[in-house]
Amino acid sequence: MVPKNTICLWYDGTALDAAKFYAETFPDSAVGTVHRAPDDYPAGKQGDVLTVEFTVIGTPCLGLNGGSTFKHNEAFSFQVATDDQAETDRLWNVVVGNGGQESACGWCKDKWGLSWQITPRALTAAIADPDRAAARRAFEAMMQVRKIDTAAIEAARRG
Repeated sequence: MVPKNTICLWYDGTALDAAKFYAETFPDSAVGTVHRAPDDYPAGKQGDVLTVEFTVIGTPCLGLNGGSTFKHNEAFSFQVATDDQAETDRLWNVVVGNGGQESACGWCKDKWGLSWQITPRALTAAIADPDRAAARRAFEAMMQVRKIDTAAIEAARRG
């Protein structure tokens, strides 16, 4: 059964590849039903993969092979809360190392152009610190990096 609310992500013929990558990379992720086009359509032919139901860290998604008209951009991203540096490194390295690219402040893109925020829980706690000077130092440290280094954030937070 299709969930009441599903994130629909547009792909140019690669929705199934993306869904498989997400299922292999992120916990609580899986590929569900693959729907094939019942007839020719502007971006494909009868029998091509039209949509793919999948979950990313428990979030229901639908990959739509809609063609080249629309591209992913930073206006939408998945934010993944990580528990430690090892998990941060693993997820970042898999996304970037498989055709993705680094961005700033814990953001990166996968090879399909979808943005990911690989965000250690320690960073979230640091920038929400009631000690505003500590929060500011942690925030400034975050602004200087691509992949988040939890030890550097904690050191900045402590001053």
